[in-house]
Amino acid sequence: MTDENSMTKEKPFAALTPDFILDAVESRGFYSDGRAIALNSYENRVLQIGIEESDPVIAKFYRPNRWTKAQILEEHEFCFELVEQELPVVAPMVTQGESLFEYKGYYCALFERKGGHAPELDNLDSLFTLGRFLGRIHKVGQAKDYAERPDLTPQTYGNDSIDYIIEHALPPEVKMPYESLARDVMKLVDELWQKAGQQRYIRVHGDCHVGNILWRDDNPHFVDLDDSRMAPAVQDVWMLLSGERDQQQKQLLEIIEGYQEFCDFNVAELQLVECLRTLRMIYHSAWLARRWHDPAFKHAFPYFGSVQYWQEQILDLRVQFAELQEAPVSLPIY
Repeated sequence: MTDENSMTKEKPFAALTPDFILDAVESRGFYSDGRAIALNSYENRVLQIGIEESDPVIAKFYRPNRWTKAQILEEHEFCFELVEQELPVVAPMVTQGESLFEYKGYYCALFERKGGHAPELDNLDSLFTLGRFLGRIHKVGQAKDYAERPDLTPQTYGNDSIDYIIEHALPPEVKMPYESLARDVMKLVDELWQKAGQQRYIRVHGDCHVGNILWRDDNPHFVDLDDSRMAPAVQDVWMLLSGERDQQQKQLLEIIEGYQEFCDFNVAELQLVECLRTLRMIYHSAWLARRWHDPAFKHAFPYFGSVQYWQEQILDLRVQFAELQEAPVSLPIY
């Protein structure tokens, strides 16, 4: 017989039937019109719920056993601090005196629906604006530390991920070449991390890519701080860079000029850009491996786990190994 915990692991959202979802939302005093639209999210389940005679709300059902209640509430508190400073962050709604509620075994939160589109990262004016808001967000993030949420480090994102991949995910045909290369890459990442000097860890968005920024009326709205943690400030900057090195330097100049209107930026952290890109690549593969029991992942990433997938990862890591040995992206004014 399969116990409840193993069922939760294999099918973490099996109980989220349409009736269950609507009942959870209505338990907070909202009366649904029966419409529920699934939004793009794999880690959690996020849906837009139609509300009678009112605007829709966004319902988020957290993946069981990922974050503790205390860790989720820390992220919520950070959102509320940002909103208090009139920053455009979509914070959870407070209903019945709380931002996080439990419904039949699931932690849930509700959010206002915000419209918008992805920012144009080739628009330097948009990057300057994003930099100004990131500077303000990080000014609040520096005010205190997370007590419950983890740090983003080469160990937690890189070495721990490689250990998991080797033990649980690699086909025998690619185990030796992947492990050898990944260990060499992480050795270089560790060296560069140390070379960058003592880093100040602050509360950051953590996953600040264009999919988590809604652009409207020439201003951004930052959404989904689910991956927020303690990290160097550059973690929220590097994912906004794209193209060749000269393009990235122009983009970076605009971002940091806007950023430093509100918060000092440690330019030594620019040495971490390719390190962080490498860590995200490795962490992503480990994330897929950790979630492979979830049927939604098998459907969305059918190629994962194949020899071809890992061969492509090896090629990508070789490219990153070369990038890590190049001079880091820099600011012309420094």
